[in-house]
Amino acid sequence: MPLPVPLAPVETTKPQRLTRVTTPLYETSISSEGGKFQEFVLHYRGEKPMVVVGDLGPVGLVVAKPENQLSQVVAMQPSAESLKVDAGQPKQELVLVGSHEGLRVQQTLTFHADSYAVDTRVRIENPSASSQSLTVTLPWFTRQDWRDDKAKERFQGQHPTEVVWSADGKTEHVDPLCTLQPVSTDGSWIVLGNVWYMTALIPHTGGFKLIAQGEDKACESKSKQPVGRATIAVQATPSIAAGQAWEGTVTFFVGPKEYDRLKALGLEGAINFGGFPIPRRWGGLPMDWLGVPILLLMNWVYRHVGNYGIAIILLTVVSKVLFYPLTVKSMRSMKAMQALQPQINSLRNKYKSDPQRLQKETMDLYREHKVNPMGGCLPMLAQVPIFYALYLALSVSVELQGATFLCFGRLFGVDLWICDLAGHDPTYVLPILMGITMFIQQKLTPTAGDPRQAKMMLVMPFVFTYMFLSLPAGLVLYWTVSNVLQILQQRLMDRRKTPRTA
Repeated sequence: MPLPVPLAPVETTKPQRLTRVTTPLYETSISSEGGKFQEFVLHYRGEKPMVVVGDLGPVGLVVAKPENQLSQVVAMQPSAESLKVDAGQPKQELVLVGSHEGLRVQQTLTFHADSYAVDTRVRIENPSASSQSLTVTLPWFTRQDWRDDKAKERFQGQHPTEVVWSADGKTEHVDPLCTLQPVSTDGSWIVLGNVWYMTALIPHTGGFKLIAQGEDKACESKSKQPVGRATIAVQATPSIAAGQAWEGTVTFFVGPKEYDRLKALGLEGAINFGGFPIPRRWGGLPMDWLGVPILLLMNWVYRHVGNYGIAIILLTVVSKVLFYPLTVKSMRSMKAMQALQPQINSLRNKYKSDPQRLQKETMDLYREHKVNPMGGCLPMLAQVPIFYALYLALSVSVELQGATFLCFGRLFGVDLWICDLAGHDPTYVLPILMGITMFIQQKLTPTAGDPRQAKMMLVMPFVFTYMFLSLPAGLVLYWTVSNVLQILQQRLMDRRKTPRTA
């Protein structure tokens, strides 16, 4: 069922009333117009606004009758002008009461001191002598396009880029928002958010549907101005008998994508760890089972060391230690192949007009010296999913936002040095160090192929350095430390005699 649009004016002539709610995790203002959040500011590594009037936020409680083409945001009266939720009062309720075409409407919002979740209970009473059919909707909207750089800077990265919902045990993602097609399904929850922050609507009462829709052709616009609007909602269509009442309960979660908090609400699927890029016909390889343990391990290390930069370094060291035997095996195989390269080149010159004989003689040479030509690749391939999962875990970790590593303050408005592991290094020192370590690693790595190909590989550090200039410092730190450890391993191997030489 589509969203009930357009909205009619709020059915009241009284001015809007706001109730200020303060909690340890956020501050919000609740409007008498449908009980919507007029503002919602997270206290999470700074002040993070999650509502921007006119651009992003809830519409409020919307009620419509089938015979009425216009839905209406219900005007209500709040029970208090302010609420404070803290350790002394960990749970507080705000009751809003209004009416809609002879129906009595009550909305109860419950706030918790230790949670970003706000429980919403809607009760509609039918005092009339006849049955009433309704459409009850709780929508949340956003601009479909956030290309306005000034708005994004002011909004500090909370602007939504995707819609995610869970239905029939499956999680669906739509990104970017301009590609959103109409959605109407039974399900557990629906989310509007981005990599780090989100708003989730979680229905707890049967009969609610998950709704999402966007405006057509939003992706086709070349304008720099905002294009279109995307909306998610939970929607119920109750029929209330004469003298009876209907109740529905929905939870709003407005906050950061911290895994433990999301898992407690069944929302962990909203974190997109992606999948390992193997052919789809093989079923894909979900990365949650690798990314989640790594993310939890990083947070566990952080609780003991108190610095996410150090936690990333220790996590990288642990991964290198675990795969050290495979790395050694790979390096030995590559050195053995390098030692045999002169003889392989001689065979290529001798049998260049007979490919089958060349292949046979080459394989005989490998067998004679007990060298596996794939020995240098297979151990490294076994490590790729782990390293990829580590990369993804750092990419989606909201805990890194605003987390410092080596921060010496600010000079002329520029951070010195790494004051935000989720942002790029403003001095570009770390990406340059990464490029240097990658170049050294390339020079030390044994090569058994065409020398011209080896020279081409030396260009890669420059390409990666350019790519990493704008990547989060946490990812660059991980890559740099990984390169340094690889160099140390290579130097250690070079000091030992290889088991076989040609």
